[in-house]
Amino acid sequence: MRLDMTATTHVSATETQLLTPGTARIGFIGLGNMGSGMTRNLQAAGFHLVVNDVRKESAAELLANGAEWAEDAAAVAAGSDVVITMLPTPKHVETVAMGPGGILAGMPDGGTWVDMSTSVPEVANRVREAGSVRGIRVLDAPVSGMSVGAANGMLQIFVGGEPADVERLRPVFEAMGDPERILHVGGHGAGYAVKLMINQLWFSHLVATAEVLSTGVKAGVDLEVLRQALIASPANSNFVQNDVLSILNHGDYDEGFAIALACKDLGLSVDLARSVGVPMELSGLVEQLYRRAKALYGDKAGEMTPVKLYEDAIGIQLRTPVQASGSATEGA
Repeated sequence: MRLDMTATTHVSATETQLLTPGTARIGFIGLGNMGSGMTRNLQAAGFHLVVNDVRKESAAELLANGAEWAEDAAAVAAGSDVVITMLPTPKHVETVAMGPGGILAGMPDGGTWVDMSTSVPEVANRVREAGSVRGIRVLDAPVSGMSVGAANGMLQIFVGGEPADVERLRPVFEAMGDPERILHVGGHGAGYAVKLMINQLWFSHLVATAEVLSTGVKAGVDLEVLRQALIASPANSNFVQNDVLSILNHGDYDEGFAIALACKDLGLSVDLARSVGVPMELSGLVEQLYRRAKALYGDKAGEMTPVKLYEDAIGIQLRTPVQASGSATEGA
């Protein structure tokens, strides 16, 4: 069901318990690799969309299917029950939320903003403080699952905020993510922290796996034999068992997520650790390896490109034949 495109009124956040398809108007800002898939799934679920992006052409399919275009973030907020942002950096988030023509400038009293970007608590805290006298609700809800998960509506979503707000928005989250993996992880800022720590650990797994596989292969062990031995051991991980196969089987370093963005996320996680007084020597080294790979292979290289640092060092590409059955060793 789609709302009449001529309607100018929308349901106040304080007037409904659940934001449900067919009644709620969802504002969405940021239609890149992640946002494009997320908005298609919201639209498919029956939510009416009000959208904005720096590139209007990125909204062409959504507009053809009934979404409204807003000229700036303030117009998105003015015409929506909840505004979602999916933006590259904390700086972009702050500008869109608080700058001239931003979300706060157009959002009605009692409105709701959900930031699904990989960002930091400080930005959302400033927005929440500025909007507190107007009863504006703020949630952080970053995601995992990459562009494939966004396209398939199977993202994992980590939500920080008030429990009542999380439940009110659950139908919205379920349109974009796996219902079993939409997790309320704590108060404001907890979603950001969980996402940054997940990214940090994944990047660390990548570097450790690259070192281990390169060393074993250089020592004369068959690559797939070594990987299967790791899988059978206490050192197994999802990265060894599944994620690394994109490189080993296909030479794919995942250009769908640029290494420049990976470096941004690593910098944010190290900054978070510093801000709470936790020493982060290992993660700091992982960040430097990522930045070296970015310098060598370019900003647009894939997030798994640091593996190439080790391949180049040993003069061997880490590759195994793709299993004909496509099941025994290929990841989910």
